[in-house]
Amino acid sequence: MSAASAADEILDVVDEHDRVVGQAPRGEVYARGLRHRCVFVQVRDARGRIFVHRRTAGKLVFPSLYDMFVGGVVGAGESYDDAALREAEEELGVSGLGRPRFLFKFLYDGGGGRTWWSAVYEARWEGAVRPQVEEVAWFDFLTEEEVGRRLGEWEWVPDGVAAYERLRGYAG
Repeated sequence: MSAASAADEILDVVDEHDRVVGQAPRGEVYARGLRHRCVFVQVRDARGRIFVHRRTAGKLVFPSLYDMFVGGVVGAGESYDDAALREAEEELGVSGLGRPRFLFKFLYDGGGGRTWWSAVYEARWEGAVRPQVEEVAWFDFLTEEEVGRRLGEWEWVPDGVAAYERLRGYAG
């Protein structure tokens, strides 16, 4: 999806209790700092390593930063579960991924009007991946220890770090 068409995608606008209060194009949601919904899917390979990638420079939010989740915004009228599967398959460039397992949801507040409900999932993919070149500039599967070391070295998306920290403390 090009940046122009991404900006035109219609999203649900939600309140502090995650109730839909309206709809607006993604570009307007971002520009006005309207609360919306996102999904974060931590994908592991057969060896338990985490899919990590660097976002492309053309992304509307957090361009060129590293992320330990695949995911994105939830479209208007779309469920979190459906968005998690769609986004994971799109970003990994695969089909036939089992439905990601929902873990928890939290309200991310990055300040300056950057706030969104964030549903965190996990999934396993044991085949080859072909990430979207529009979304992913670099990728690899890293061990938990490698991710931990890189947290202090690389510039990561802040909402992903917030989700990762919560996930590490999650008892399930």
